[in-house]
Amino acid sequence: MRTLQISPLRLVPYTKAMARQLELVDRCVDSGGAENFLLMFQHPPVITLGRTADRADIRCAPEELEKKGIKVIKTNRGGKITFHGPGQLVMYPVIDLRRRGRDLHRYLRDIEKWIIDLLAVYDVAAYVNPPHTGVWADGGKIASIGIAVRRWVAYHGVALNVSTDMRFFDYIVPCGLPGVSMTRIESLTSRPIPLPKIAAEAADKFKKVFDF
Repeated sequence: MRTLQISPLRLVPYTKAMARQLELVDRCVDSGGAENFLLMFQHPPVITLGRTADRADIRCAPEELEKKGIKVIKTNRGGKITFHGPGQLVMYPVIDLRRRGRDLHRYLRDIEKWIIDLLAVYDVAAYVNPPHTGVWADGGKIASIGIAVRRWVAYHGVALNVSTDMRFFDYIVPCGLPGVSMTRIESLTSRPIPLPKIAAEAADKFKKVFDF
């Protein structure tokens, strides 16, 4: 039997979220994939560099970032560079892939479907933009995806811009895509979206897409 434990939405520093994921990866492995998890966080402002990131994609001097209280952290997820901060819903599934055919491509497509289904609740017509991973809406990228896999357990996940201050993205080349436009749900709906509400909707949609 597979179970899914869902954490309540909390504001957590990025490094603590990383450590928590690694703990849960071990639990998932040790349980033979029976225990799966979905973590819901906001992070204080941080720029993260994935395994293929180029530091040249940071457009702001280190001393400027320090003055603005933005940390820069190298991480072990796939992908390039992105920003996390208040108003962004960051979701980390810790999911056994052995029971899902050990198919990483399928997992990424299911993550995209999950976010598209979630955005439909808010009347946002979202879509994928091959060959790039992630979710777009109205010509802008609204959700960034980066994952890692250890012993066929996937972790890391997706950052969805809800009410994020989009000026933070001016400090980087988001996802290593020059000229990409980033967007957020509140800009597309012209109404406030409480993060606890969308986190609850996200958990519900996740259970449906991933058969929990």
